[in-house]
Amino acid sequence: MTVYLDFEKPIAALEARIMELQEAAEESEIDAEAEIGKLRDKADKQLKDIYAKLTAWQKTQVARHPERPHFKHFVASIFEDFMPLAGDRAFADDQAILGGLARLDGRRVMLIGHEKGDDTQSRLRHNFGMGKPEGYRKAIRLMEVADRFGIPVVSLVDTSGAFPGIQAEERGQAEAIARSTEKCLQLGVPMIACIVGEGGSGGAVALAAANRVLMFEHAVYSVISPEGCASILWRTGDKAADAAQAMKMTADDLKSLGVIDRIVDEPMGGAHRDHAMAAAALGKAIGEEIDALAGFSAKELLQQRRAKFLAMGA
Repeated sequence: MTVYLDFEKPIAALEARIMELQEAAEESEIDAEAEIGKLRDKADKQLKDIYAKLTAWQKTQVARHPERPHFKHFVASIFEDFMPLAGDRAFADDQAILGGLARLDGRRVMLIGHEKGDDTQSRLRHNFGMGKPEGYRKAIRLMEVADRFGIPVVSLVDTSGAFPGIQAEERGQAEAIARSTEKCLQLGVPMIACIVGEGGSGGAVALAAANRVLMFEHAVYSVISPEGCASILWRTGDKAADAAQAMKMTADDLKSLGVIDRIVDEPMGGAHRDHAMAAAALGKAIGEEIDALAGFSAKELLQQRRAKFLAMGA
């Protein structure tokens, strides 16, 4: 069953009516195609109009949509020969951050990303995409392997933030995030980071300090969640919409600020409405960026990355 967001209620009503007419037509063998066609056109127009003027808070809701594609969906759709590599060789294997060797249209890549899960059981197993220190240390290990063998790194970022629990702090969460960010910046191979849903805080930056940062049209990327920001500034989560607008966390805002490099279009109504189309657009964009960086030396890639991040906020 499709999950509709609050601002999608007009579309929900139209699509429910379309389903009723389709069921009635099947049962009574009446011809309702003309009426169904009109309703579909109306629903498509409303969907286009609504998504053309989403607020930052509405985009945050789309980025968090429970049916939005995650790491495993992209692996299945656009990557081949995925070979998972597990563990940080020190403590454990974190299921919130997955990775391994893969191919993208014949190109070898080291693929790393957050996995949120798509039902209660898998969300608990993957800790809702909130990485622990061992997850970031696993990412560091995989980046080191990629660097050693000259393999481009691709990261798929989708997390509300790193896990804030006391166990993570005991095992060095801040240090692990810092080391992972440092490793991104030190790579002598191309790195492409893709914000595919939520890009939250240091938990996202640790996998996104890349040569090229791509971002889905309705994804969000910020130093803190809108609710967290509102609770600090206004002492209430009710101001989350105001915080989202003030933080400039949408793809358009971040592109204009130079924080990201490229916006990847989503299917009309968001990536959750058509996983295959969204994955195809992302795969094409990643491939183009890998090819564009293929001719740079390790030194040039390091200099490019350094210049990119030092220029932010200047």
